[in-house]
Amino acid sequence: MDNLQESLPIYIRIVRGIEEAILSEQIKEEEQIPSTTYLSKTYSINIATVNKALNILVEEGLVYKKRGIGMFVKKGALNSLIKQRKKTFKENYIKATLIEAKRIRYSVEELQEIVKEVYKEMEQ
Repeated sequence: MDNLQESLPIYIRIVRGIEEAILSEQIKEEEQIPSTTYLSKTYSINIATVNKALNILVEEGLVYKKRGIGMFVKKGALNSLIKQRKKTFKENYIKATLIEAKRIRYSVEELQEIVKEVYKEMEQ
């Protein structure tokens, strides 16, 4: 984990870790997520802290509880996360990038070429 992640409260790191596992499809929709006991022991934290993280995931509509069995990824969670992340990406990265691009007088066409070039480099 990077320093930025380490500065976040552990329950937020758990939330983000499970979100990343859903996004990368390490945990698929309708699959069980790690138990509170497992997470508590893995991170050496109180179960109440784990429950705080899981409650956030429930509030976000990403997981649900099967009484007596555990927590499961909700159907549609992946698409919900993708939609949320795209919005955040647009707000936090694209706008800031375009402000700077305008400042240094990039045209839309130049930006499109740069994006294509970078995508091509990433494929290699």
